[in-house]
Amino acid sequence: MAISARNLTLTLGQDSAPVEILRGIDLDVAEGEVVALLGPSGSGKSSLMAVLSGLERATGGELSVAGQDFTTMDEDQLALARRGRIGIVLQAFHLLPTMTALENVATPMELSGESDAQARAGAELEAVGLGHRLDHYPTQLSGGEQQRVAIARATAARPTLIFADEPTGNLDVSTGHDIIEMLFDRRRETGATLLVITHDNELAERCDRVLSIADGLIASDTAGRNAAV
Repeated sequence: MAISARNLTLTLGQDSAPVEILRGIDLDVAEGEVVALLGPSGSGKSSLMAVLSGLERATGGELSVAGQDFTTMDEDQLALARRGRIGIVLQAFHLLPTMTALENVATPMELSGESDAQARAGAELEAVGLGHRLDHYPTQLSGGEQQRVAIARATAARPTLIFADEPTGNLDVSTGHDIIEMLFDRRRETGATLLVITHDNELAERCDRVLSIADGLIASDTAGRNAAV
């Protein structure tokens, strides 16, 4: 399993007024599976993704991700566990404005000690159609181009898991469609497991599974149209 969670909980806020965000999630995701997370705002889907990706520590329960026991790790250990194993694509791009497209993709790999980070970053940007924009800064790129850089950054290290939280939320419909095609193409190329948060039912149906989140729990778990028969 790429992900295995048992009775996963997340509680935020002060002890006097705690807020239960996740209220006992049980979830298994197989290696190479593509899973969509659906749910209304405040349902807990982004919090679930944050916990599964190691950006947030669970309050309780058991969690194994990419062969690592996330349950016992502190924040520093989670950061180390993410390196090379987990790629993350967010709605707001989160590119460093003082770095070029090439530097934004290469720097995380350099921090992980990869000796060929620049070459791999260049090849990944070429793969997402930005080989001619390597030396451009985020402000010199369109929204769609910035998200392509973010996808390249997430996939260049060949992680076993990719998380995408509303990756088309800041894009127009046409550009968003292109970005989704790019994300799925890169996932197929790398063979990674993909979890994507979306409000797009058509996109969700392209996945192997569709999980609906409500009130911090998994309300339904159904097969998408691409699920193996």
